[in-house]
Amino acid sequence: MAAVLTGEIDPGSALSPQVYQMLKEAIIRADMLPGQRLSDIELAKTWDISRQPIREAFMRLQAEDLLDVRPQRGTFVRRISVPAVLDARFVREAIEADIVRVVAESAESSVIKELKALLAAQKKLLKQPPVQFMKLDDEFHRTLAEAAGKPYAWRVIEDVKTQMDRVRFLSFNDFHMERLVSQHADIVSAIAKGQPLDAIEQMRKHLQGILKSIDQIACEFPDFFTGEHK
Repeated sequence: MAAVLTGEIDPGSALSPQVYQMLKEAIIRADMLPGQRLSDIELAKTWDISRQPIREAFMRLQAEDLLDVRPQRGTFVRRISVPAVLDARFVREAIEADIVRVVAESAESSVIKELKALLAAQKKLLKQPPVQFMKLDDEFHRTLAEAAGKPYAWRVIEDVKTQMDRVRFLSFNDFHMERLVSQHADIVSAIAKGQPLDAIEQMRKHLQGILKSIDQIACEFPDFFTGEHK
C-alpha cells in the first residue's frame, strides 16, 4: 500500500481532505484494485498521522461508491457498476449541455481565447501518457462551467464523474486523445460562432462516447466490474 501512495501529507493543512484526494486518485488510476483491503492503521503509519482523518476520508469515499466499509470485516475498494457509470454520464450530459448553451449564447471573446489556449495545450500532450491530458480535459470542462457562471455545476459534475474516470483509465489502450481534442475543437467552434444548438449537439456527442465502449471494457476487465452489465 505504501508503494502506491507516494504523495506526502502536509501537516500544516487539513489532513482528511488530503487523505481523501490521494486515496481517490489511487482508486481512479487503478493503483488500488477492486476488492483490495485498506487499513486505517497501516495508512496512519504510512503518513504518520492519527486514524481519525483516514476514517473521515473512508466515509467520504464510501459515499461516492469508491469504498465499501464493512463493520468488523474491513474497508475494501468497490467494483465499478456499469449502471452507475451510465447514470453519471446521463447527469453529466444534461448539465454540460446546458452549460455550453449558456456559453454559446454570450460567446465572449475572452472565454473563446481561453478555450483555444487549452486546446493548444492539449495538442502538445498527444504523444504523452494520457494522465496529464485528462487533467487538461477536466480543466476544459471546468472552464466552460465557470464561463457559464455555474461553478457549483462543475462541483456536481466532479462528484458524479468519478466512476466515468475509472473507466477512462482502464481504456488507456484505446484512449484516442486526437479524437477528444477534435471534439473539444468542435465545441469551441460552435461557441465561437454563437450557435447554442450546435454546441449542445457537439457536447452530447463528446460525452456519449463512453456508451460505445463500456461493455467491451467491462468484458476485458471483469474483475473491476460488478456483474450488473452481464
